[in-house]
Amino acid sequence: MCGRFVITSPPATLRQIFGYVEQPNFPPRYNIAPTQPIPVVIIENGARHFRLMRWGLLPAWVKDPRGFALLINARAETVLEKPAFKNAMKRRRCLIPADGYYEWQSFDGRKRPYFIRRHDGQPIGLAGLAETWIGPNGEEMDTVAIVTAPASADLAPLHHRVPVTIAPGDFDRWLDGAACDAEMALSLLTAPEEGEFAWHEISTRVNRVDNDDAQLMLPITAEELAAADAKPAKKASRKPAAVAPEDDGQGTLF
Repeated sequence: MCGRFVITSPPATLRQIFGYVEQPNFPPRYNIAPTQPIPVVIIENGARHFRLMRWGLLPAWVKDPRGFALLINARAETVLEKPAFKNAMKRRRCLIPADGYYEWQSFDGRKRPYFIRRHDGQPIGLAGLAETWIGPNGEEMDTVAIVTAPASADLAPLHHRVPVTIAPGDFDRWLDGAACDAEMALSLLTAPEEGEFAWHEISTRVNRVDNDDAQLMLPITAEELAAADAKPAKKASRKPAAVAPEDDGQGTLF
C-alpha cells in the first residue's frame, strides 16, 4: 500500500537520475497525498519527459468521476486483468520519483505512522500506470496510480503490501512499452529485496495533510511517544461504513 510519499531530493539530482529532458524546478514535498499533482516520468517520441499528473487514476472510459472510486494503487497481480489498468499497463507505464513513503500500522486500537526509505538514502522510482481522462466537454486530465506488490518478510509487519520500485537499470524496460511488452514488464513488479529499505516510527503529525515539513520524517521522540500512548484509543463507531465501488481495496488511503 502507498497512501502518502515524499520528494526531497533537489530537482537537478532527480533529473540526472531519471533522465528527462525538461528542467523543472519544484520545492521538496514531505506529505504528498492522493488527488494532488505529482511528478511523473514517461516516454514520448523516444525520450523521457517530466509531467505533472493527478494521483488517482481515472480510466478513459469513466463517464462521471464523482461516481468512480479513487484508484491510488494498482495491484501488480491483476494489472493485466482489471479494466481500469490493463490499457495503461500496455501503453502508459511510468515512473514516480520519490525519496520515501509513509505507512500506518494498527497497534492497540491506534494507527502508528512510519517513514520508509531506501537503506542507502537514495531516491527511488515508483512503478506507475497513467491514463488521460477526457471529459464530456473535451477537458483533459492526466492521472496516475502507483503499483503495489506483496511485501517482503521484513516489510510485512508494517503492511502486507508495498509500492513497487523499479531499479535504474530497468527504467527503460519499464517505460518503453514498444520494446518491452506488458507480459515481459510483469517480471519487474516485485517487492524490494529484504534489507533494501529501512524505517522508523514518526509523529502522528503526518496524519494531517496540511502538515508538510521535514520534521515529519524524523524518528518520534520519547516525549511524543509517551503523549501518544497516553491518549485513549478512539471507540469504534456503530455507524456502518459506506461501501465504495469494488476496487480490491486499491483506493483506500490507509
